[in-house]
Amino acid sequence: MILGVHVSTAGKIYEAIDRAEDLGCNTMQIFSRSPQRWRDSSLEAEDIREFRRRLAKSKLEPVFIHIPYLINLASPYPKLYKASIEAYIEDIKEADALGADYIVTHMGSHKETSEEEGLKRLTSALNTIIEKTKNTHVGILLENTAGSGSWLGYTFIHQKIVLQGLKHKERVGFCLDTAHAYLAGYDISTKEGLGAMLDEIEELVGLNRIKLIHLNDARGELGSRHDRHDHIGRGSIGTEGMKRIVNNPRLRDLPFILETPKENEKSDIRNLNIVRKFRKRKPWPIRLKK
Repeated sequence: MILGVHVSTAGKIYEAIDRAEDLGCNTMQIFSRSPQRWRDSSLEAEDIREFRRRLAKSKLEPVFIHIPYLINLASPYPKLYKASIEAYIEDIKEADALGADYIVTHMGSHKETSEEEGLKRLTSALNTIIEKTKNTHVGILLENTAGSGSWLGYTFIHQKIVLQGLKHKERVGFCLDTAHAYLAGYDISTKEGLGAMLDEIEELVGLNRIKLIHLNDARGELGSRHDRHDHIGRGSIGTEGMKRIVNNPRLRDLPFILETPKENEKSDIRNLNIVRKFRKRKPWPIRLKK
């Protein structure tokens, strides 16, 4: 099973690798800089080299970097829109320097405008970003959202519209957040609901576009649109729902990253161990005697 958590980069960014390995992870997600501030400096060249050195010695693969929350590629405000595109390009180049595999991003907020206008701005921004980072290998993963406020991405129709508008789709995939899906109205707590959502994704964009699962339980009611994560098995998706997700044959071989609450230093360990216990081994093929 490819399983990890969102890891702190406190201190030096390369220390996140040690933290992930100490938790027994074989994948991880980080912020490469503060998620709540615009970039005020770049990573030191020596820190980048040390990150790559430790990463090469580790068993962490793939590595995901989450884009800071201030970036809004669907913004109707010209100054923020331009700054978001420029920051995104810088972050992709930095992710490439670090040797990361994917950038994960929310699809942005259209604010006081329409969803259609927001999706057009997002698509245009991504076309610019992809063109200006064409010499990098870093993939871009669009994450589904709970749909609070004016956030795009709460329905997979949004991902379909964006994908159709991209000039170059090769580097673009999706991150499926389980808590966000449930809170947006997909009842993945049931076998039927999970199957229906996966069928919808297959029809609209293709399950092959999913490169990452954010494995989070949901704190809130189905379709409440409030983005709140819970510990594995303690939320509204529940133990049986989470078991079905990690063992689903269409999902089980994908990387799973936990973004569950970090109430204390044992929180990640507890949630990781629960997921490992949930995971069933693939059955050995039965060989008939001749």
